[in-house]
Amino acid sequence: MTDQVATDFATEALRRCRLFARVDPESLAVCAASLRVRRYRRSETVFHQGDPGDSLYIVESGSVKIVLPSPEGEEGAIIATLGRGEFFGELALLDGAPHSATAVAIEPTQALVLRRETFDELIETQPALRRALFAGLAGELRRLTDHVEDLYFLDLPGRLASSLVRRARQRNPGNANNVRLEWPFTQSELAAMVGGTRQSVNRLLADLSARGLIRIEGDSLVIPDVDRLAQTVER
Repeated sequence: MTDQVATDFATEALRRCRLFARVDPESLAVCAASLRVRRYRRSETVFHQGDPGDSLYIVESGSVKIVLPSPEGEEGAIIATLGRGEFFGELALLDGAPHSATAVAIEPTQALVLRRETFDELIETQPALRRALFAGLAGELRRLTDHVEDLYFLDLPGRLASSLVRRARQRNPGNANNVRLEWPFTQSELAAMVGGTRQSVNRLLADLSARGLIRIEGDSLVIPDVDRLAQTVER
């Protein structure tokens, strides 16, 4: 890959990330030129909880889970799963504190890495980037609030259905029929997302399938009618 092709690739990847969508082309090109491309194998750790936070990560391909590790060494709580165009590591980048969670590649993943020095310069000179960052942080707060609300008010079947509905609407906005989700998660990982056990989540998936609310097709999970699945969630 030539330098120009690599820069064009990074520029387009940044433009797809909502954090950089309104940054002017000149600043975007400067930013893209400073990016590093990192590739991760399935289940490889991007960073651990407690590691120094010195970079912003943008998912170019694949997906990443953000995990709060368990003190007992068991599967931790998965508080977010991120796909193409989404970013992480921004909290530690902003305050210089160690990472508050662990990031792990769910599948083979390519990320674009922006160092703190470059990010700080852009934040100082790009009002649009500051606004986008605040919007992203607000979205993260809302997502965490929704997650806590689900854990507090919903039983396990409700949490599972809510998680599937939220993922479907995030990945396919405006489409409520036959939504196909690529499904790289193990049942243990899915259980960690909703606060259940692998066995209980397996039974619930089988029940949803028997009721026609989902279909498992290879590595994909298909939701025939997202709104119908959402109606099963009761608070």
